[in-house]
Amino acid sequence: MMTLFGSGKTTKALAKRFGGIFFEDIEEKYIDSEGFVHLPISFFDPLKSALEIPSPGIPPNHPLIKKAKHLISEYDFFASRMPFSIWVSGTNGKTTTTQMITHLLKSKGAVSGGNIGTPLALLDINAPIWVLETSSFTLHYTTIAKPNLYVLLPITPDHLEWHGSFKAYEEAKLKPIKMLQEGEIALVPKKYQNLPTKGYLIGYEGVEDLAKRFGFEIEKIKFKGAFLLDALLALAVKEILFFTKDYETINSFEIEPHKQEEFFDKEGRLWVDDSKATNLDATLEALKRYKGKKVHLILGGDSKGVSLEPLFPYLKEVRVYAIGSAKEEIVSLAKKYKVEYVEANTLKKAVEEIKKVLKKGEVGLLSPACASLDQFKNYKERGELFKRYVLS
Repeated sequence: MMTLFGSGKTTKALAKRFGGIFFEDIEEKYIDSEGFVHLPISFFDPLKSALEIPSPGIPPNHPLIKKAKHLISEYDFFASRMPFSIWVSGTNGKTTTTQMITHLLKSKGAVSGGNIGTPLALLDINAPIWVLETSSFTLHYTTIAKPNLYVLLPITPDHLEWHGSFKAYEEAKLKPIKMLQEGEIALVPKKYQNLPTKGYLIGYEGVEDLAKRFGFEIEKIKFKGAFLLDALLALAVKEILFFTKDYETINSFEIEPHKQEEFFDKEGRLWVDDSKATNLDATLEALKRYKGKKVHLILGGDSKGVSLEPLFPYLKEVRVYAIGSAKEEIVSLAKKYKVEYVEANTLKKAVEEIKKVLKKGEVGLLSPACASLDQFKNYKERGELFKRYVLS
């Protein structure tokens, strides 16, 4: 029976399939409704444990991690039985790119999982291809498993509180490149194309460069902005594996909610739900899309230890509505950079303030550059409430 740190989605799935005992931040032992034992972290004895698997979100400085002697990741546990696997990582666009690749390869039997929502323990082990959205948390703990094809989107600062520094975050994302073997491939931003590896690295620098490298005709792809890079990377995967440019299938893919999702209020004014934008780079991509328009930007939440200052030089023509635990930092930076701002505190108040001044031709944009957990269950709840407040 394995030792499981934390009772998240990943470890619960492992326990249901293989059994296990949970150790977590609780005060006393209890047995849940499914019969699994949960113990306080003080009960953990590394000398009595042969294998420890953490929930990916548990940070490296946690007492359980420090005491562990046989720590492996969920990916490592499945390394010997994992089918042909495509891992997708980077800072922004992981989910969409993973979904697009799976959509393109569905006819080949591909299934998706990992950070995208389905733990590896619940994936079909007989599926010929696994497409795995792979977080920096998982990569940090992974030392055995590796992909057969690695898709790396650009890396920008994120989750610095967890990793401790941008360098550590970046190193986690680059780890699979160093583990590739001969015949295996990685699509990587051009700055990483000369990293030492036994695999073959294909470097790219933006959509034009990537399209030229593979001979793709951008005008045949319906996606724009940040989604165009996601689509091109997905198309490149199918081109690499099956030598086909599948424009028809990629154009049939539908973007999930809360990603630059446009809608109009009863007065015909444009609003955009980009609640999935939980870091600076994602918000910058949204602002690029509406360049030339007056933007009313709802900004804030849990900044995850990342300074929001690099965003402010791009906000000269933007009116900012500060919310969440990052509110004070946002207000301070707005004053420093002479950016127009409203100290809204809450999402509802921000929407109310925008409604008072928003004109046709302008944009009410929720692209917070921060995580949602300071005020919401997740980014989906934040996005749904945003739309509800706008349309009420």
